[in-house]
Amino acid sequence: MPPTAPPRNRSLLAGFLSLLGEFLITVGLVLGLFVAYSLWWTNVLADRQASSRGDEIRRQWLSAPAAGAPAEPGALDTQGGAGFLHVPAMGGGEVLVKRGTSPEVLNHGVAGYYTEPVKSALPWEASGNFALAAHRDGHGAKFHDIHRIRRGDAIVFETRDTWYVYKVFAELRQTSKYNVDVISPVPKESGKTAPGRYITLTTCTPVYTSKYRYVVWGELVRTEKVDAKRTPPAELR
Repeated sequence: MPPTAPPRNRSLLAGFLSLLGEFLITVGLVLGLFVAYSLWWTNVLADRQASSRGDEIRRQWLSAPAAGAPAEPGALDTQGGAGFLHVPAMGGGEVLVKRGTSPEVLNHGVAGYYTEPVKSALPWEASGNFALAAHRDGHGAKFHDIHRIRRGDAIVFETRDTWYVYKVFAELRQTSKYNVDVISPVPKESGKTAPGRYITLTTCTPVYTSKYRYVVWGELVRTEKVDAKRTPPAELR
């Protein structure tokens, strides 16, 4: 007969395996809770914050004087929001847009426009690139469905007194996170070579990573003044 371990050794081995199993189960539960926190609970918290801030911005708009100079919406940015982004292809919900793209801004369930390394233009400026970033997963995940956007789709930016309607003309599904040319005033990788009024959406890719960037470009096709009922443009109806 083959040799066998003494009973005491077998008991120690069984105890060790039992402890190891319990440890691995605990680690699995902790990792599962962390994933749930990162991908679900941060979304809940960020959405609450963004919704509260969005409601506050709209109250400010209602209390502001009716239709003034184009620069007036920009003044609201110092109070926490420049306007609302609408992208029907991503599900139709509105996204509050604030100044900056740091985690301190984007982690609150909003999109932010770039101030560095390239300064974004704003929609009411005569030309330039209104370049935005938002999370794809966690913290509101406002650009989670960016991959659903196709050429010809509408992107609408809403300010207190104007709807800015853009049409998507190009996308770049993967590029280096260090590729700042995609947010240049004239984003040549999109195929454009002359100044215009562009919008750029950027986020991380692949999903659940931040290794690369996903980019969508649009060009302004028209503006509409906001009426008393804030009737949305046809692209949002």
